[in-house]
Amino acid sequence: MVGVSGFGLDVGASKTLGVVVAADGRVVSQVQRPTSSGADGVVDTVRAVVGELRARSGLRPRGPVGVGVPGLVDPADGTLRHAVNLGVNGERHPLGRLLASALGHPVVLENDVKAATLGMSAVSGERDLALLSIGTGLAAGVVLDGRLRRGARGAAGEIGHLPVVPDGRTCSCGQRGCLETVASGSALATAWPVHDGFAGEALFAAASAGDTRAVAAVRDFAGGLATAVRLLVMAVDVDCVALGGGVAHVGAPLLDAVRARLSSGEGSSPFLDSLDVPGRVCLVPGDAPVAAIGAAMLGHG
Repeated sequence: MVGVSGFGLDVGASKTLGVVVAADGRVVSQVQRPTSSGADGVVDTVRAVVGELRARSGLRPRGPVGVGVPGLVDPADGTLRHAVNLGVNGERHPLGRLLASALGHPVVLENDVKAATLGMSAVSGERDLALLSIGTGLAAGVVLDGRLRRGARGAAGEIGHLPVVPDGRTCSCGQRGCLETVASGSALATAWPVHDGFAGEALFAAASAGDTRAVAAVRDFAGGLATAVRLLVMAVDVDCVALGGGVAHVGAPLLDAVRARLSSGEGSSPFLDSLDVPGRVCLVPGDAPVAAIGAAMLGHG
């Protein structure tokens, strides 16, 4: 029998992905289902995914089931706050306890970006790494010396809510000009609205075709991400900053644009040049479900 490391789930607003990860790090089973909204819907979705994972793999979780969710999570008591994308309202919602009761098995709850960072560290072998998640919003996770950094109040990596544009657009957090308002999926959709499809792909395709407005929008967007990368490198000097989240599916054009903006700033600063910030940026592998893999690791040290 395969030595199972863990069962892990990445619960998103639209879909939930579950995996069984073997002791050697291989994903031996994978299941994806639409996420039902609300606390009861999330519980039902997780129960269904875990049941299907067990049926497909013929295995049972040996340790706690790890579950990554958007929002502020307290892993100590399994409570969740500010998970509006899941339709889970209220302060300190006891989602972890509800999931454990539904599964009849212990559950470890964690923020999805932090879980993805842990998974990316395992997949890449990097022990000092940040993952910059570019989704509807902007947030980062940090692994230092192989250990996930959560912070005193679970807010480590929330760099999307650092104001960078004086008198800029109002952010969802209530401040103005936050990094998230210039470097996120929602910022990109505002800069380049489309009726159908994905704004990121449309914007980069238009820029590649020579549209001057698109070229300027890409430059501004990549500039915001470059600022986020510099913040992470300057704050904790990680070896690698991985670009992940939905917008990162743009792939190499996004990576090239961010590296170009980083390089343009280094030319005037010998200090920055010595740090080789552009060389530290990479993409999360598109075929690696890093958030679910990281969630599977949560109950195993």
